[in-house]
Amino acid sequence: MADRSIVLNVNGIEVIYNHVILVLKGVSLQVPHGSIVAILGGNGAGKTTTLRAVSNLLKGERGEVTKGSIELRGERIENLSPSDLVQRGVVQVMEGRHCFAHLTIEENLLTGAYTRKDKAEISENLEKVYNYFPRLKMRRTSQAAYTSGGEQQMCAIGRALMANPSMVLLDEPSMGLAPQIVEEVFNIIKDLNDKEKVTFLLAEQNTNMALKYSDYGYIMESGRIVMDGQAKELANNEDVKEFYLGIGGGERKSFKEVKSYKRRKRWLA
Repeated sequence: MADRSIVLNVNGIEVIYNHVILVLKGVSLQVPHGSIVAILGGNGAGKTTTLRAVSNLLKGERGEVTKGSIELRGERIENLSPSDLVQRGVVQVMEGRHCFAHLTIEENLLTGAYTRKDKAEISENLEKVYNYFPRLKMRRTSQAAYTSGGEQQMCAIGRALMANPSMVLLDEPSMGLAPQIVEEVFNIIKDLNDKEKVTFLLAEQNTNMALKYSDYGYIMESGRIVMDGQAKELANNEDVKEFYLGIGGGERKSFKEVKSYKRRKRWLA
């Protein structure tokens, strides 16, 4: 990866659930300041677990980081609480959006600012969120339960932005959304990255869309990073095209059967 200021450094972490199930097996990745980095892979690859290891939401599911380290701007953060991380500028948008159904869109957004005290700054941030998500301004008084999936995803991202984060962890932002809405959401993510310099680490099964908008990508299989590179390079890689973009007519069943892939396995180096 290019030599830039590294915000997040994940160093060879292992994650175990229920003291028995090994889910992550030596995962390492870096997120430079002001970048969009994608973790790609199929369902069960370990993408969500990686994000939850960073945000320290594993304990709620009886998971823990048992090896390796996670550093935010050079500081070890494995033992910090999720609220501590929010104070340090790291916010996660969960898979499935999890908006408060009985609250209005605006009330949902304001819950994201619960750690902040300056009302003037909160109001300023709210207007900024509405500028990026005009649909939310139109639906500000509607209960979240009666809004579309796309509007709820926008609300979830907007709620995270109300904490004034420097880095947002996005888990499957395209899940359950129509292609046109997915494009709209990713365009807004790119705008936030370009204009507000918000750093994004996103986990996504929609490889084509993620590589289109990301700077760098990591491909996961079975709890390991199996390939990484600049997004444009990954999008043009023949193996990635076949196994993750649906381009190519090979009969191979698994990415693991690609000889060049085996040579790239960093844990065997």
